[in-house]
Amino acid sequence: MQSLTETSSRLIALMRHTKAEQHGPSDFDRPLAERGHRDAAAAGRWLADTGFRPDHAIVSAALRTRETWQGLAGSAGWDLEPELDRGFYAAGPETALDLARVVDDRARRLLLVGHNPTVAVLAQLLDDGDADAELEGQLLSGYPTGAVAVFAYDGAWADLAEGSARLVAFHVGRG
Repeated sequence: MQSLTETSSRLIALMRHTKAEQHGPSDFDRPLAERGHRDAAAAGRWLADTGFRPDHAIVSAALRTRETWQGLAGSAGWDLEPELDRGFYAAGPETALDLARVVDDRARRLLLVGHNPTVAVLAQLLDDGDADAELEGQLLSGYPTGAVAVFAYDGAWADLAEGSARLVAFHVGRG
């Protein structure tokens, strides 16, 4: 497993929430399924094992993404308070990209936890195509629940643009 602590680049991780129940009081209020709780913990362990520790996290305010964050952060040992964003729930990829662009440049490691198709499309938009073929194949083969793509980026967050980040890790959390 590649250590992400060895890079001097900024890192941005894009995660799709883990497995949710099919029904809830509303789509916004659907909780995680039991598997989703296990998968969030597994993804947190994987991120911790790579050395990824976010300085800033933006999490959709939907119940399933907040619960994904709780499992992720708990198993990774993070005590960071995420920025919960209600608009991220229905945001398209350009709006999600705008959320990242306004992050303070003091943050070197950024994590976004959201929904598909937004997260998958944003990952493909950011990708500069320079990762090794296996990683590129994983990214392009689908973005299931619990998937995390980590990109290295060498600019200011305000300048984050299509094709400006290199895929350095991809994982699907399964517990």
